[in-house]
Amino acid sequence: MSGPKPDYEHLALKAGRVFSPAAPIDDEALFAGRVDQLRAIVDAVGRRGQHAVIYGERGVGKTSLANVLRTLGESLASQRALLVNCDGTDDFASAWRKVFGRVEWGEERAGLGFGAPTVETTTSLADRLPERITPETVMLALTEIARLGGVTVVMDEFDRMPGAQTSLFADTIKALSDRAVDATVVLVGVADSVDQLIEEHQSVERALAQIQMPRMSAEELHEIVTRGLDRLDMRIDPAALGRISRLSHGLPHYAHLLGIHAARAALDRKTVEVAEDDVNEAVEKALAEAQQSIRAMYGQATASPRRESLFKQVLLASALARTDEAGFFSPADVRGPMTGIMGKTYDIPSFSRHLNEFVDARRGPVLQRRGGERRYRYRFVNPLLQPYVTMRGVEEGLIDLDMLDDPGR
Repeated sequence: MSGPKPDYEHLALKAGRVFSPAAPIDDEALFAGRVDQLRAIVDAVGRRGQHAVIYGERGVGKTSLANVLRTLGESLASQRALLVNCDGTDDFASAWRKVFGRVEWGEERAGLGFGAPTVETTTSLADRLPERITPETVMLALTEIARLGGVTVVMDEFDRMPGAQTSLFADTIKALSDRAVDATVVLVGVADSVDQLIEEHQSVERALAQIQMPRMSAEELHEIVTRGLDRLDMRIDPAALGRISRLSHGLPHYAHLLGIHAARAALDRKTVEVAEDDVNEAVEKALAEAQQSIRAMYGQATASPRRESLFKQVLLASALARTDEAGFFSPADVRGPMTGIMGKTYDIPSFSRHLNEFVDARRGPVLQRRGGERRYRYRFVNPLLQPYVTMRGVEEGLIDLDMLDDPGR
């Protein structure tokens, strides 16, 4: 005897809470993968004198990890966790004022007049800081907080602060480590921030756990989708699941985006089984909802008055090229996908000009270039553009979804 029919409309609405393409995950139950990174951070938090830097490309889930770390630090390491977001207007002093502004306590003061009731006021540690904040100031303040129990300070978007500030943070970390203060500083940023930090203070390297956040593996992307569908009592065909992970290019944003639209496509068909056709519909929805900045970036990069121009094809081949852990690829990595897209052999000289134009401001730039001549390596400036390029290539018939497994690589 079959059970009651699912409430498909209710599940479609609930999918918007289960999948989170627009905002970082802050619910540990919805956070998928990153086991190695979580263990490394918890180890750093548990070792007095140890601090950590989380680095990697934009869009790989560093902020979600920082959010979950706040919960883990308090539950696993019995550490009070203070999480702040840095921005382009911050410097060393303002960032630490944000941190210490999270440390509040109440005070009772006698009211004015005879017999007046006491008045409770709230103040923060930031209110007690001197006007000039130095690494010594921070070290002493964290020492005071740590007397009540260990503390973990997480600074997200660390790389948005001016690079000149890194020497002050390096001095702070060294002072905390040398004094063995029961406080852990976790800086969340990109790889360049790590390099600058260590360059400013070579001796800080031994006190700093460098935790790379690579793009997610297929298994981790699968976990995002299946964990979300489990919350909806839904299932997915293995081929459809594989298609989502390949289109996502290791970026959790797109796994969430395709996951929600594929789930809703299935529910619109009055089924809880997600199939490949649902993923195809999800691709159409994802392209329609793509950020205007991504669409504009793609248009500027591929615009040409000549119909026979190869900018779309070369950009698609770049999106499909094999990369290293940092997301960089070489022109040789583009050759295979380009040959698969065009259906005939294409050697590097036939598209090297296009790669170089993608680095130029007139086309974005959409790629950044490292290394010397004949040893150039390229990477997407905005990683979120890469899956968009792939999905546009599918929509425009430049590549078939079935070719994603091995697009002439």
